[in-house]
Amino acid sequence: MRRTMNRLAFAVLAALALCSWAPARLEAQDKGLTIPDLKVETYKLANGLEVILHEDHTTPFVGVNLWYKVGSKDEKPGRTGFAHLFEHLMFQGSEHHDSEYFGPLEKLGAQINGSTNTDRTNYYEALPTNGLEVALWLESDRMGFLLPALTQGKLDNQRDVVKNERRQRVDNVPYGQSRERLDEVLYPSDHPYHHSVIGSMADLSAASLEDVSNFFRTYYSPNNASLAIAGDFDPTEARKLVEKYFGPIPKGPEVTKPEPSVPVLTESQHITMTDAVQLSLTQLVWPTVPTGHPDEAPLDALASILGQLPNENRLFRALQYDKQLAAQASAFHPTANLGGTFRVSIVPQKGQKLDDLIAISDAEIDRLKKDGPTEDEVRKVKNSVESSSIFSLQTAQNKSDFLNRYNVTYGDPLAYKAELARNYAVTADDVKRVANKYLVANRIRLDVNPGPKTPRPEEAEVDRAAQSPLPKVAAKPIEDSFDRDKEPAPGPNPTFQPAPAVRRKLSNGLEVLIVERHNLPIVALNLVVKGGETLVPIGKEGLAPLTGSLLTEGTTTRNSLQLAGELAELGASIDGSGGDESCSLSLTTLTRQLPKALDLYTDVLLHPSFPDKELERLRVQRLAALLRRSDNPPSIAGIVFPKIIYGDKHPYGRYDTPESIKSLKRDDVVALYKSLFVPNNSALIVVGDTTPDAIIPVLEDALKEWKPGSPVARVAPETPESSPVTVFLVDKPGSAQSILSVGQVGVPRNTPDYFPISIMNAVLGGQFSSRINLNLREDKGYTYGARSGFSFRLGAGPFQAGAPVKTEDTRPALIELIKELTDITGPRPVTDTELAFAKDRVVKGFPSRFESVNGVASALDDVVLYDLPADFYTTYRDQVDAVTKADVERVAKKYLDPSRMAILIVGDRAKVEPTLKDLPFAKEIQILDTDGNPVAGTPKADEAN
Repeated sequence: MRRTMNRLAFAVLAALALCSWAPARLEAQDKGLTIPDLKVETYKLANGLEVILHEDHTTPFVGVNLWYKVGSKDEKPGRTGFAHLFEHLMFQGSEHHDSEYFGPLEKLGAQINGSTNTDRTNYYEALPTNGLEVALWLESDRMGFLLPALTQGKLDNQRDVVKNERRQRVDNVPYGQSRERLDEVLYPSDHPYHHSVIGSMADLSAASLEDVSNFFRTYYSPNNASLAIAGDFDPTEARKLVEKYFGPIPKGPEVTKPEPSVPVLTESQHITMTDAVQLSLTQLVWPTVPTGHPDEAPLDALASILGQLPNENRLFRALQYDKQLAAQASAFHPTANLGGTFRVSIVPQKGQKLDDLIAISDAEIDRLKKDGPTEDEVRKVKNSVESSSIFSLQTAQNKSDFLNRYNVTYGDPLAYKAELARNYAVTADDVKRVANKYLVANRIRLDVNPGPKTPRPEEAEVDRAAQSPLPKVAAKPIEDSFDRDKEPAPGPNPTFQPAPAVRRKLSNGLEVLIVERHNLPIVALNLVVKGGETLVPIGKEGLAPLTGSLLTEGTTTRNSLQLAGELAELGASIDGSGGDESCSLSLTTLTRQLPKALDLYTDVLLHPSFPDKELERLRVQRLAALLRRSDNPPSIAGIVFPKIIYGDKHPYGRYDTPESIKSLKRDDVVALYKSLFVPNNSALIVVGDTTPDAIIPVLEDALKEWKPGSPVARVAPETPESSPVTVFLVDKPGSAQSILSVGQVGVPRNTPDYFPISIMNAVLGGQFSSRINLNLREDKGYTYGARSGFSFRLGAGPFQAGAPVKTEDTRPALIELIKELTDITGPRPVTDTELAFAKDRVVKGFPSRFESVNGVASALDDVVLYDLPADFYTTYRDQVDAVTKADVERVAKKYLDPSRMAILIVGDRAKVEPTLKDLPFAKEIQILDTDGNPVAGTPKADEAN
């Protein structure tokens, strides 16, 4: 083995020499910790735009990432929410492309989005290499020419979308308003962080075109922005394109940055709220330091030791491992430009008192303050920082965002090196010191207890006329040497062929698929086991996930904590899972740690002990999760909808319940493990920085005692008959939104129509520019996002379309959704333009699936699980290209039948039900509880089916 691993190490070093980065070794106290050495080129245009270029030719994809140095901190009283509103408005078109920005980019296979926080707004495109010029044309046009195309209609529409986003992410989720309340208490009313990023709904409603235009001219200029391009491109050509498109845009006003301002608590505060939840939540908050402060790194380490290291942190041991007192316990240390906070979050088990759990948490904090952490704990934190920093650099988009973040925050895209060095230099004494300095008696405690949702306080009336408006900034002329009206044509499509998986078979019959990737020192292993939850007996639902989780909870030679500790020493992770039709055991590790990590991995696979103590702990945790599931409308829809269309006895309609979880015994787990986890029922996928010749002898030796068995045969479940359309309503009183789910039983994965169905669904609801999303979100403003999809399985999986919509819009949104499902089956078939668009998006975006080791492994999962042909991915593009309009029309008619689809609504019955009575497809409305069972006094769901 030693000789094999030496050859592997030599191959790794040779590969690194050819990469776009190479490791730098710390020569301080922690030798061996890696600081990635990314090669970048930086410069600034005459107008102040900062530009960062980083080449990486692993896949023909490029990330274009633009950060504006404006966030919610820059908003004025009475005019909050503007930065986030512009995140949306920037996608609505500009003078030379006055239409959705997703159109020109999605057809190139791009992934597009944006985000806003307190300090910055970013926009990004990850797309094939030949689309770089298109992305730069669009980004520059909205920087220089957004306002001429900004209309009152666009403003009104996106205002509605933002309000729906708030309903979806804040008002309609458990504990959703707690973050806003904490910030309101922590930060004084004149502090830039006092108000939420999403802003005041009243402010958004009152915003005028003049208001938002002044905000845009003040902040969205080249001298207040940073552009990062990473991936497969020619830097010489990129420089020319950046100068061409961004160079003519004039500077804007100089923006004054607010100084860091960390609040000081002069006393402790205790806030209480209620919410429609089953379990309480408490959060303990202390103000700390802004990003980049010398104490940030030791505070981050403190948070990891107290509440983040997997199965290793102090809160987990005290509240969840030694005694099952908490359903969740964590600590984290988020920082921003003006300040940071240290936060402890605890969700108690039902029946436990918050005060008791807080006392235990405080005792752990006091112990850290008195004794400090151990050297082992600090070393594990550093190893975790090292591995996570390298794992995060696998895609072009991640790299462009990574470099931009450091450039905007520190003025240097390579400042991550100094930050990693600071993290690696943290000592146990540093952690002890900051625990004593910052985790003091004065803090904020916020409790959210079960009860009626605490209403949002009435937003104080703001005299906007009396507020100082942003100074008007005159628009400056832009003189171009080219015609901006002309969309640049993308270059020739880059050639891309996924690296073939080399197939080998071990002597015990285990099939091994190996894909080499030497751009980063990472190796990922994923064992795919054929069989899962659909094979467990009725009444034992939840057995497969429990078995998968228990794999990592101890072996015959290591208990759960020892295993977690050894993995933390390596910065590696091993995860077990059990799904509907498969189970898996995965390993992700740095290459240099592969020998030790593989030893742990094979021990977990071959010698799991399935201890009763850990089973009971996981049972308690799962029972708490089931309680919390009923708090969340989307989660309710996720379990009720399959039950409606399949019935509660069908393998695809069953789900775990408190009764089934309580029934599970260790013997059940052992039996399932022995019946499924055998080499002749599994395949091992290996992706990353290794070779077949290097890894196969190691695996052969490590798995030699694993013997073939007699696995349970997988059989595709029968396809149930569909029923005439029926409306099912789950009552969630006070819900801010209705969750709409419409669909029926679909088709199995082995259908010969897989590719026509995929293209048809892309047009219908599988992409941003789909019919459903453009109608319900962009045209009507009913939702933050709408989609549809087929879930392909061994048997006929479900088809489902839907959206979360404003409660008052339930009826019209449902009408439009049914209309789109009906139109595509005949009245308005897919057009030639839609077909070409969808095919282009799928084919040209295909390489993005292979940017990361986990992406490659995930793609191969389906090959193994569904016995796909060996050339499936090498012929993928050809099969998409072969889809015709007639194919798409045929599968739409064959597999979509709106007259026989189930309609599920999870929402406020009192407000929703009266609006549905006269709809032609709502002749019968069946009321269900949150588990999908008929409510007394209403027709039985199974009779309707």
